[in-house]
Amino acid sequence: MTVRLLRLAACFVVMPYAGTAQDAQPRSDLMTFAQGVLPVSVETGPEQMRTGSPQAIAAIDGNAGGFGMTPKPGSAQAQVTIIYALPSLTRFDRLAVPNIGETPSPSQTFFRDIVISGAVEGPDGPYIPIAGGTLATHADPGLVTELAMEDAVPEVLWLKVLLSGGINVERDKTYFEFSELIGEGTQQPMPMSEGFTGTWKGRGVSIELLQEGAHVTGCYDKTGTLSGTVDGRVLRALGSDPAGIPSQFILIASADGAMRGLRSTNGAPFKPYDGEPAAGAVVCARPEPAPPGCGAVLHGIGFNYDSAAIRPESAVLLNALADGLRGTDAARIEIVGHSSSEGAAEYNRALSQRRAASVVAALVDMGLAADRLAALGKGEDEPIASNADEAGRSLNRRVEVHCR
Repeated sequence: MTVRLLRLAACFVVMPYAGTAQDAQPRSDLMTFAQGVLPVSVETGPEQMRTGSPQAIAAIDGNAGGFGMTPKPGSAQAQVTIIYALPSLTRFDRLAVPNIGETPSPSQTFFRDIVISGAVEGPDGPYIPIAGGTLATHADPGLVTELAMEDAVPEVLWLKVLLSGGINVERDKTYFEFSELIGEGTQQPMPMSEGFTGTWKGRGVSIELLQEGAHVTGCYDKTGTLSGTVDGRVLRALGSDPAGIPSQFILIASADGAMRGLRSTNGAPFKPYDGEPAAGAVVCARPEPAPPGCGAVLHGIGFNYDSAAIRPESAVLLNALADGLRGTDAARIEIVGHSSSEGAAEYNRALSQRRAASVVAALVDMGLAADRLAALGKGEDEPIASNADEAGRSLNRRVEVHCR
């Protein structure tokens, strides 16, 4: 069975998963939905195991905990094939699976074999091998199985993940589990998506957005309003309804006009938030757009890995922020940097301070008075979302603008 989500030699090594103080800033996991990876299709062969979009996203949500990959049971020969579209050309030098654990039930087992291949021409291939492994149950939590990489791994735009067999199949009808696919390497800069203007509707989805450059405003559920910023093809937005109940959004505007996303309301876990375009429909009173300024929470200012150097693609948002701040008469403007909880807390605080200072320097270069600007790094001290998965962590990595 194939579920279309868009119209579009094995060995292993076990090593610790957690970072140390010496490894204060772990490398970015490029295989997450919150970083722009989008499931294209899921195939389960002749066995109707009902694996679909929620399971494909759970395998790349940045949460290393185990989950049920097959809502319906399969045989010992069961397999699931997922094709993911990457946001830009990516060359992986590390692929791994964390926390391989068996649920104590004769009807459940973890997938045993994993084969990963990549393509550059399109989701239908041709595909070439990238990595693979035979998985075995970890003796302790927090361990990782490193997959064996091919000698020469090219840049790819699509990744095919084939999961098959089970570590310990005891019954003819067995539910199969998985945890997470970690992917690290290098990635080409992503052009900024301009697809966040319109109206979308779906099951539990009613949202209207207006994009101006990297800044997006909108409304949802008839009465809620939101504001966010675009980084590559991902929109990260914060909203609230008239009662003050907050919602958080990670959204991707797909090539066919559909909206694929995740939403968390009032601190609940992120859930799929997918809608189809609804041309001409009006779902709520969308706020008038304005450039980001005092009170802004910005997720689109990107920095080089483990560095305070601002990436060139952040210029659009920085220019908009400078325009928004020129109109304020505040005597003091604080640029506050925040991080997720990965790495050592003291290191994160110092890095967020340096990054906030880089933003201040950029604003001064654009003509804002240096004596009105100050930089402050909070590190991981003030999260606005859970650090349990990459959706929340990506929201915690932000720049806030406080005016006094």
